[in-house]
Amino acid sequence: MSSAKKNMVVAQSGGPTCVINSSLRGVVEAARQFDNVGTVYGACHGIEGVLKEELLDLTAQSAEEIALLRYTPVAGSIGTCRYKIKSWQNEDYDRIVDVFAAHNVGYFLYNGGNDSMDTAHKIAEMAAKKGLDVQAVGVPKTIDNDVGDSEFKLIDHTPGYGSVAKYWMHAVQYANEENKGSCPADPVLVMQAMGRKIGYIPAAARLADPNREMPLLIYVAESPCSLEQMYDQVNEKLRQCGRCIVVISEGFDVGDLGILKDSFGHATFSASKMTVCQKVVNYLNERGLAVKGSARGNVPGTDQRSSMAYASIVDLDEAYAAGQKACELAATGQGGFMSTILRSASTAYSVTYDKVPLQLVANSERTFPKEWITTDGCDVTDDFVKYCKPLVGQEMLTLPMIDGRQRLTRFAPIYAEKKLDAYVPQADRMKKPE
Repeated sequence: MSSAKKNMVVAQSGGPTCVINSSLRGVVEAARQFDNVGTVYGACHGIEGVLKEELLDLTAQSAEEIALLRYTPVAGSIGTCRYKIKSWQNEDYDRIVDVFAAHNVGYFLYNGGNDSMDTAHKIAEMAAKKGLDVQAVGVPKTIDNDVGDSEFKLIDHTPGYGSVAKYWMHAVQYANEENKGSCPADPVLVMQAMGRKIGYIPAAARLADPNREMPLLIYVAESPCSLEQMYDQVNEKLRQCGRCIVVISEGFDVGDLGILKDSFGHATFSASKMTVCQKVVNYLNERGLAVKGSARGNVPGTDQRSSMAYASIVDLDEAYAAGQKACELAATGQGGFMSTILRSASTAYSVTYDKVPLQLVANSERTFPKEWITTDGCDVTDDFVKYCKPLVGQEMLTLPMIDGRQRLTRFAPIYAEKKLDAYVPQADRMKKPE
């Protein structure tokens, strides 16, 4: 790697989280420590911002606005995208080379999930193939906690998951109070959690009731239960307790939902014609409950990943450190890796920050351990609680406020001067050839 000063581009992809900007802050502040890193640019809306040469100058922003990234949720600061660069999109790859060359970019950091790590890996490979002095590094992010391996050797958990787990811990506490108070008329409350085909998010509902005192049933996407078995279990809980709270994954199989998919091929349940929650509510009410009253549904949406008041302080700190580590890897010539979080073997919770080859996490898909699902399929085990509990922290975040409203990061519109002709991303103007 050349010792000459080069600029850095950081971009974000996929669904945002409460702590994604904490990682961004970690990158920007860590970059100040390296003499070989010049200007840090934020690509507006992920890799699309690189292709369109829309580069926000983050080095020129005030220290106050950068610091406020810790308290600013989701991706409003520099944006995210769901644009997937596929192997046939040669024009896009050539455009990335041209943009990097035009702006003296030697470091590219991509913050995202498994598909984003695939993009970072492809750019790292492209740089190596073309002999470019560009270090591509991944920054882990996803509320689903599905990046890496199921043995937790590549990464223990992803930044973003601890905060959505904390959201569900509190949401179920509040839902229990609602259900307990209104159960004569509404004995069943069904709550739908995000997570597509993996169960980490709905499983976090158990943190609200680690001593198992609530009439709580949890159905992750991997639960070995049918809708009919769920019906029987709900009614059994009603006969025992007179009421029941059901937390169910949006990916639980209830039949056809008219599912829409994004450019990565992932189901976008919140945009589909029917929700899992509504299907379950309809099924329970049509077949009848064991007690009087009806089932009701509650479908939180993207607030699960944007409710900053529920952000985990542990998650924020770890996201920041993961961003710092990614910057360090890039600046020291260690391209082709993702920064990672590994849990220490000690009894007290602690983590270390390391690196893992991008090729091992690109398009990876962790599964929820089967041994963490109870044999009846309607709950998770204490081993899961032991794993998840440290991630949510012990305290609530104190937010900066002005006149009763939260103070969020607001970057000045200072952009790199465009040096190339306008460009439309390849996938936006053509289809894959037959």
